Amino acid sequence: MTRQTATAIGFIAVLLWALLALFTIGAAPVPPFQLNAMTFTIGGVLGLVWVTATGGWPQLRAVPIGVYVFGTLGLFGYHALYFSALRLAPPAEASLIAYLWPLFIVLFSGLLPGERLGPLHVIGALIAFLGAALIVAPGADGFSGGVGLALAFLCALTWSGYSVLSRRMGKMPTQTVAIFCVATAVLSVPSHLAFEDTIWPDTASQWMSVLALGLGPVGLAFFVWDLGVKRGDIQLLGTASYAAPLLSTLVLVLVGIAEPTMSLLLAAALIAGGAGLAALGSSRA
Repeated sequence: MTRQTATAIGFIAVLLWALLALFTIGAAPVPPFQLNAMTFTIGGVLGLVWVTATGGWPQLRAVPIGVYVFGTLGLFGYHALYFSALRLAPPAEASLIAYLWPLFIVLFSGLLPGERLGPLHVIGALIAFLGAALIVAPGADGFSGGVGLALAFLCALTWSGYSVLSRRMGKMPTQTVAIFCVATAVLSVPSHLAFEDTIWPDTASQWMSVLALGLGPVGLAFFVWDLGVKRGDIQLLGTASYAAPLLSTLVLVLVGIAEPTMSLLLAAALIAGGAGLAALGSSRA
């Protein structure tokens, strides 16, 4: 598989994640850890079927336990934070802040051996943070979800760190993601029982949202993303990922969940523009 093909496959994840906020909202009022358990079970079973079909079990037995711990904490931590953020803050604002992760991927990848940060990285970071500040500043659309917005920011740090560190594990097979998903589902169960009341979907649309999450944004997306960041151009993937916040917000506006206010649109433009400027700095470097 060529580097270009792997990068293109990785971009499929960006398209799927643009639907993450929509389906998460559609699955309400299922609590976050329960939703984690349900959706990662679907994604994990999907992955195990693939592992079995490709004869990948011998490879998985040779993977160090530390890799499984790392992947599980990355997937479980990010989605527990993300689902909680969308429950505690306005969906569009929380989604935009969570989607600072493409910017952080560029910044963190610049710290890897052989890479460096330039002025455009710093300027782009400041512009993107200005967009995030516009969302949470007094007088913006919703400062009331302060805790949720803080969790969304932790989402960005968690996923960008997971993605960049995955690059350092390039020799590990993508089939490991199936184990990450199953372990994340298992880990979510005691968390749900300890902190939440069980609430099952009670409409067909809610069940369809849960199924869609498990098959797409919380299923296939992780497998294609893992392949992309390990074998493709991680800088180019980071650049392509900047489409995610705009696509996600556009989807929420089109279905009537979010209003196309000027502050929301300006924040989206600043975050995407700042991230794109940082990516330009990476390409020049």
